[in-house]
Amino acid sequence: MGAARVPGVTEHLSIPTPAGSFDAIAAGPADGRPVLFLHGFPEAAVAWEYQVNVLGRRGFRAVAPDQRGYSPGVRPSTVAEYGVSELVGDVLAIADELGWSRFDLVGHDWGGAVAWWTAAEHPQRLRTLTSVTTPHPGALAEALRTDEDQQLRSQYMRDWRSSSTERQMLANGGEALRRMFEWRVGQSRVDEYLRRLSEPGALTAALNWYRAGRPAGSIGKVEVPTLYVWSTEDVAFGSTAAFGTEQWVTGPYSFQMLEDVSHWVPEEVPEVLTGVILEHLQGR
Repeated sequence: MGAARVPGVTEHLSIPTPAGSFDAIAAGPADGRPVLFLHGFPEAAVAWEYQVNVLGRRGFRAVAPDQRGYSPGVRPSTVAEYGVSELVGDVLAIADELGWSRFDLVGHDWGGAVAWWTAAEHPQRLRTLTSVTTPHPGALAEALRTDEDQQLRSQYMRDWRSSSTERQMLANGGEALRRMFEWRVGQSRVDEYLRRLSEPGALTAALNWYRAGRPAGSIGKVEVPTLYVWSTEDVAFGSTAAFGTEQWVTGPYSFQMLEDVSHWVPEEVPEVLTGVILEHLQGR
């Protein structure tokens, strides 16, 4: 792995795996307790910059990669290569390259979905799980069957499979992408995300996560000690799936509800979220 200094983070890594090299930010001692952070759409590893730096200063070894499609070195061209099994495989391959036999896993948005699947299928690899905004996929599927509110909230997932989505999102200087953040994320950070997604093939790769379709099998319950953080102003995930998530965790479970916070929790209230994550980690 190569390392270089970048503004705002302790280290910038390139993590080689069989799928390609993942770019990542990292902080903390090499022998610190390992924590892996997974970002969502339409963000990048820097969404976790605050958390990575704070945990690094606390003695953890915190790493946040740009995930498949977001890292230029892992940007396959076919939709099928963005399925859940491939995304979970990336998590394990990154951990293997870092020399982590067990680690704490934190995910937001799509990163939360990948984290749930990793915990369900490979509990022996995780010390703890933290999902921010994203409910357990089983709870979400149940809500989609029974709750009209969640059905309306999730309509975007179907809409974004259209081949015209890239053009619509990047039109007028990326106006649609900018609006997505609801003015809850700093303008310079949104500019950075837009710059990254404007690179040839980058937005298509990110949208292929939605186009890859449902996993082949069904997800089971999670036995890993789990923290689920849900915000009341989240436009993507409603209360039905949020409150139903507890039924899908058989291990120790903690639910934290953040009032008047949007979907963009890691960047909107970084101090609050970091405190909650640290409490969860230090208790395990």
